[in-house]
Amino acid sequence: MGANGPDLRHHGDSETGPDLLDFAVNVRADTPPPWLAERIAASLADVAAYPDPAPARDAVARRHGRDPAEVLLTAGAAEAFVLLARVLRPRRAVVVHPQFTEPEAALRAAGHPVERVVLDAPHFALDPAAVPAEADLVMVGNPTNPTSVLHPAAALERLARPGRVLVVDEAFADCVPGEAESLAGRGDLPGLVVLRSLTKTWGLAGLRAGYVLAGADTVEELAGAQPLWSVSTPALAATAACCEPRALAEAEAWARRLTGRRAEFAADLADCGLHVTPDAAASFVLVHTAGGESLRHRLREAGIAVRRGDTFPGLGPDWLRVAVRDRETSLRLTRALAELR
Repeated sequence: MGANGPDLRHHGDSETGPDLLDFAVNVRADTPPPWLAERIAASLADVAAYPDPAPARDAVARRHGRDPAEVLLTAGAAEAFVLLARVLRPRRAVVVHPQFTEPEAALRAAGHPVERVVLDAPHFALDPAAVPAEADLVMVGNPTNPTSVLHPAAALERLARPGRVLVVDEAFADCVPGEAESLAGRGDLPGLVVLRSLTKTWGLAGLRAGYVLAGADTVEELAGAQPLWSVSTPALAATAACCEPRALAEAEAWARRLTGRRAEFAADLADCGLHVTPDAAASFVLVHTAGGESLRHRLREAGIAVRRGDTFPGLGPDWLRVAVRDRETSLRLTRALAELR
């Protein structure tokens, strides 16, 4: 915790180490798959030329049924938050917490005051009425990091209105079978900006690949604040490849397998005496237990890293975020928990 509250720039990679079993970072294990790694490697033959975003932009547009003018490719979703903070001039910015902390961090770094709407445990359900009507910028995740809660599209739609920018971070939307509740294809909602990332499902955290879906005027304004060639040729190749039917089918199959693994993992964690946030929808679960900070340190001493919860506004040291892994890896964690508790 910082002197003025949670450390908004603390992320899961700070919890890991070379000798630790990693449950702290929420990137899918054993990725990128060989076919995607080959596509990225092949793109290196073109790195002497400046990147051409057009093919990848067109691929994203086809995937979501949008006009290419409504797509902006970015160096991961994190760049998109910075661009929004640079371009927008909100009078009353609201960030719905607990959620990924970079949106608020980017706004504050750009000099914007931020108001927090904190959702209540244990369900962390979104109540649109809790967001001030005067807010002209609202940021929310779906499904949300770290709670893993998937908000209904109908609730998010109630937040959209003329004169307001509604930013929905869908970095984990492809964890959900059928991408249920996604607003990525919605061009009819006023002020809607949807952010997507390829980092989580495809294991591309080091490549930095993501995109913005928004009205053409908003995309043009954001592009004007973006450095030239900010998205590399390999990242563009990966983006185009991950929008192809083969990739979408693979991601869908993974999301369906994840559903079963997550439910089994949540049951095991509950058997260890941890309270698991209900109805998890992403590639991680949020758990609560008395003495969570002590437990995190003891797990680390046992060679296991989990993500601390107290750097997320609205949570505290008794909360931990735990990535869903394969069954064998997950059992290593639950067996350690059984020994420690």
